[in-house]
Amino acid sequence: MRRKDREITSFDEQLKIIDQCDVVRLGLVDDEGYPYILPLNFGYEVVDNQLVLYFHGALEGYKYQLIDKNNKASFEMDTDHDLYSDREKGYCTMNYSSVMGKGIVEYVTDSEEKFRALTVMTDKYHVEHFEFNPKAIPRTRVFKLTVTSMTAKHKTMKK
Repeated sequence: MRRKDREITSFDEQLKIIDQCDVVRLGLVDDEGYPYILPLNFGYEVVDNQLVLYFHGALEGYKYQLIDKNNKASFEMDTDHDLYSDREKGYCTMNYSSVMGKGIVEYVTDSEEKFRALTVMTDKYHVEHFEFNPKAIPRTRVFKLTVTSMTAKHKTMKK
């Protein structure tokens, strides 16, 4: 990381940033070698000190074709966007917090893990626990990204 003064190295502080994010962008490799980026809702768990991001979607789709060919993926999420401008100096920048990394994508097929993953995802977006209809489980595909490396940074210019 070029700007070490903005780097967040504490895992707990990285998780605080993730808690504030509502979308993660998952980067896969398409058939022509280009990045294929998907904005996704997510949930997460820390399992044995390793971050696991959960996602859901329809049973079929292009992203699954790409995952089947190459299950390595990158991700990025950001929050705390705030424009900072100093008119006297003619300086303008954006404050932010972000987390990015890479990992391995796997399908969640075990029914108990699938239920838990969907619960983790719905609970992320609700203030109180949300009981989703379990009839949705057979028509929902769940997949996870086990994070193998991650970095985070934060920029704040005081107004």
